[in-house]
Amino acid sequence: MDDLETLRRCLALKDETRTGWQLRGIEDPESVADHSWGVSLLCLFYADRAGVDADRALRMAVLHDLAEAETGDYATRADPNADTIDPDEKERAERAAIATLLEPFDDGELRALWEEYEARETPEAQFVKDADLVDMCLQALEYERQRRYDPDADDHFEAYDDLDEFFATAEPRIRTDVGRELFERTRERYEEAKRDRERAEE
Repeated sequence: MDDLETLRRCLALKDETRTGWQLRGIEDPESVADHSWGVSLLCLFYADRAGVDADRALRMAVLHDLAEAETGDYATRADPNADTIDPDEKERAERAAIATLLEPFDDGELRALWEEYEARETPEAQFVKDADLVDMCLQALEYERQRRYDPDADDHFEAYDDLDEFFATAEPRIRTDVGRELFERTRERYEEAKRDRERAEE
């Protein structure tokens, strides 16, 4: 497969809707490419504060969900009764996809960056993962403020109200000081937005 055909396949990420928002009934939810841009923006703005290599973090952020152009998006779920993909099966599918999508462009460095992100062992990988989680929470805040879902329509999500599940899945995975600060500030504003909605509905 040549480079332009592969690039066309990569750009499918623009049309790959984020599954977690679909499951919550969000009106017109973001794509995976939208999310990747948000993660990249967080890396651009906060890498220096986190004390990590900004260029490396940005490159990792652009690549981190690229495999989903081929595999689709699998949501991380906090609901113990939720249907989820087998982690080993997910890993195999994503490794195969990233190998195909990077092949025309890579001398091994891009694949190594993707592998580094997956391993979460370096400061850059941990920071980019935190940016991934914070972006998700910022998006939940935005959807709550815009009231782009019906909180009473989720009769099959008994474990979590509103968009709380996204914060519940993010919190235990935050590993950096910058990530924790951004997460806590975002959660506070999300809770304020929920209270504002509840007061407006009274």
